[in-house]
Amino acid sequence: MFYPVQIPEPKPGEKQISALVVLNPSESRRLLAKATVALPEVQNAMKNGMIIIGRGITNAYVTEELLKTTVEPKAGQTMGIICRGFTNGHAGPPPCTWHVIRKGKVVEGADSNVEILKFGPEDVFIKGGNAIDHQGNAGIYASDMKGGTIGMCWPITTARGAYLIQPIGLEKMVPSVHEAAQHSGIYHFKYSMGLPGKIVPVTTSKVVTEIQAFALMAGVRAYHIGSGGVGGSEGAVVLTLEGEEAKVKKAFELAKSVKGEPPVTMPDKYKVSSPADYQYDAMAQHRTLG
Repeated sequence: MFYPVQIPEPKPGEKQISALVVLNPSESRRLLAKATVALPEVQNAMKNGMIIIGRGITNAYVTEELLKTTVEPKAGQTMGIICRGFTNGHAGPPPCTWHVIRKGKVVEGADSNVEILKFGPEDVFIKGGNAIDHQGNAGIYASDMKGGTIGMCWPITTARGAYLIQPIGLEKMVPSVHEAAQHSGIYHFKYSMGLPGKIVPVTTSKVVTEIQAFALMAGVRAYHIGSGGVGGSEGAVVLTLEGEEAKVKKAFELAKSVKGEPPVTMPDKYKVSSPADYQYDAMAQHRTLG
């Protein structure tokens, strides 16, 4: 579900304005990271509980914002990755291992598979995603036989009532996560442009998109009115920001603050060299995972 936000209705006669915003994917990721860190659940867990930041590119930005550090290359912080025109896996270690935080302090050398077993209802797991639909259902692409990170964390956070926060950019909007799940899977494909996998639907998380980010941080209504572009704006989203003049100005300044965010930096080691090297055989590529 989308993270719930409440924006008061405008008062009669109060001046309303609109602003047009274009965000490239890296700019959206920076915005989402800022909004995620500002969530009351995250702030509370930072002071009083535990936070686990799952592997992921958007999560690299979250780590930077939460811990005031630098993560490079950012795409090296994920295992599964879509780049160079096909699905792949990062073959190297993550550049940052600061992923478990207890009462504001990083737990050095922590194994998140172990630490999550200590979760209570006020703790927070942060995980990105690969798909979001208009109902707020999130989808995560998993090639791992055990379901990857989401297969590890979702049953625990759900059963214990802990928070699963998912910052997902609107560039990943799909018609239906449920439909995507029905038409994907590790064994679903004979041929594949990269690693075959399953879109795992997640229905109990709180999803933060650019719309929720602007509402939470500036108190404006944001509307997604277009996507795509060329010349470095592939994957961009176009938004309108509407509301009281002071709030729209605040939101616009926020948008301006993330403009110019550099493109996502890439790792140099991958599981699949090229799908053509495997004659596009889905399972031959999957075997590169070991």
